[in-house]
Amino acid sequence: MINEWWKKSVVYQIYPISFNDTTGNGKGDIPGIIEKLDYLKKLGIDVVWLSPVYDSPQADNGYDIRDYRNIYKDYGTMEDIERLLDELHSRNMKLVMDLVVNHTSDEHHWFIESRSSKDSPYRDYYIWKDGNENGEPPTNWGSIFSGSAWEFDEKTGQYYLHLFAKKQPDLNWENPKLREDIYDMMTYWLDKGIDGFRMDVINFISKDQEFKDGEVKEGVQYGDPGPFFVNGPRIHEFLQEMNKEVISKYDVMTVGEMPGASPADALEYTNPANNELDMIFTFEHMGLDEHEGDKWNLKPLNLVDLKENFEKWQTSLHGVGWNSLYWNNHDQPRIVSRFGNDEESRVKSAKMLATCLHMMQGTPFIYQGEEIGMMNIHFDNLEDYRDIETLNMYKEKSELGWSHEKIMEAIYAKGRDNARTPMQWNNTACAGFTTGTPWLQVNSNYERINAETSLADENSIFYYYQRLIQLRKDFDIITTGEFELLMRNDSNVFAYQRKGERESLTVLCNFSAQEVELDQKVVESIKEASVLITNEDKNHSRGTLLPYEGTVFRIS
Repeated sequence: MINEWWKKSVVYQIYPISFNDTTGNGKGDIPGIIEKLDYLKKLGIDVVWLSPVYDSPQADNGYDIRDYRNIYKDYGTMEDIERLLDELHSRNMKLVMDLVVNHTSDEHHWFIESRSSKDSPYRDYYIWKDGNENGEPPTNWGSIFSGSAWEFDEKTGQYYLHLFAKKQPDLNWENPKLREDIYDMMTYWLDKGIDGFRMDVINFISKDQEFKDGEVKEGVQYGDPGPFFVNGPRIHEFLQEMNKEVISKYDVMTVGEMPGASPADALEYTNPANNELDMIFTFEHMGLDEHEGDKWNLKPLNLVDLKENFEKWQTSLHGVGWNSLYWNNHDQPRIVSRFGNDEESRVKSAKMLATCLHMMQGTPFIYQGEEIGMMNIHFDNLEDYRDIETLNMYKEKSELGWSHEKIMEAIYAKGRDNARTPMQWNNTACAGFTTGTPWLQVNSNYERINAETSLADENSIFYYYQRLIQLRKDFDIITTGEFELLMRNDSNVFAYQRKGERESLTVLCNFSAQEVELDQKVVESIKEASVLITNEDKNHSRGTLLPYEGTVFRIS
């Protein structure tokens, strides 16, 4: 059996455009990543997940790929990637690349050929349909990036499907020749020595071939296409074929980004007997602070909902499948601004949130800047935002009657540029990210929140993450133990136990700014326990948790 090394690993996601710029053009690059590998090694990282660096027109920051076998010129060259691989492997670290195969750029040669003629051999690489009798799009589907999911193409008089931006046409996975070409491309990268793939919206690749209209929900202009492509009819067949043709031949890690997947779905995708994927990214916990599936329609987080959601995933997959664990990524706001307190308790609440996540079963993913407590950005002017989803949403919500103030409040809370501001390395100009003009403004708090300051402070968030990562290596119970939720109905405390044969861990996290009392049963259980890790330096009664305290007790 292949060694499941990824179960003990901790992954660090790099968003290349925002990580480290060595050329002064305001965009991060691959040599900039190489420069910082010792920083990641010091943190304790095992695996780097690199967001797309392939050749791209950058309509969606590289998730619109023009050439899967070339590197975007502003990021560097293929030689740079090969050097990055060598440098990572020499440090006993691994590289996971993004695999974006639900769609390409409209500048990919497959699509250029596909749109050239209905008779093109590449026509069926994409999803083309005639319009309705009245000339309207084939279905009422809305794009995830706002507007219609169909774009009319004058040359051949048909519409093509794009679930994302119109420059991101969807690939037609029903076509076996397309699948073969994708598997060849994956093999090309694995033969270079990469250590796996993070698969972008991979559970969208199988579309229901009936192409029916979606339900139009209140306050929304277009029909919901989700039921027709999320976990679609042939998804397991396609993933098993991909595994058989490519993945099974290498010792690699796979993680599928899967919006709309339930624990039952995840069990199928990650059960080793099914030969599909090692783990998936779930999104349910990321939707708990929104109304009815509209991420921009904000509501306060109910901690009881969050606890029960994690419990569901932890218990459902235990012993069969495998979880990924994350608070942040390039599509999500900064967790300390979202579920923590980024004002008077930024450091402490960031440590508490890390404690809560890293003691669970699964593979943790850390997003660049999370380990120093980077925060959300508040730009006053819409013009300062770069994210295509944000800009499209502003236009759509305005047309639906939302006020400027309401939309900006939603952007401040949930906009993807919150995660994409440049990495804050030091307190020099532009946070040491670039000597030029950054592609997206640096957060103005970089003078106090930066990696250099963190490394100089033994009590920093950085060193707390370093300790959490080491604990995962030292204590098998974090990887293997059972999960039991404690204090289920408490609206301030997230408490759970990890149970093994010879020892257990009790994890206590206070999500509030108040001191809170613990259940008597919990107090009794930790009376003789030792403290494994805590973000609290004050001695206090074991019967309470101080504001934003996160403490792990070991009972052996």
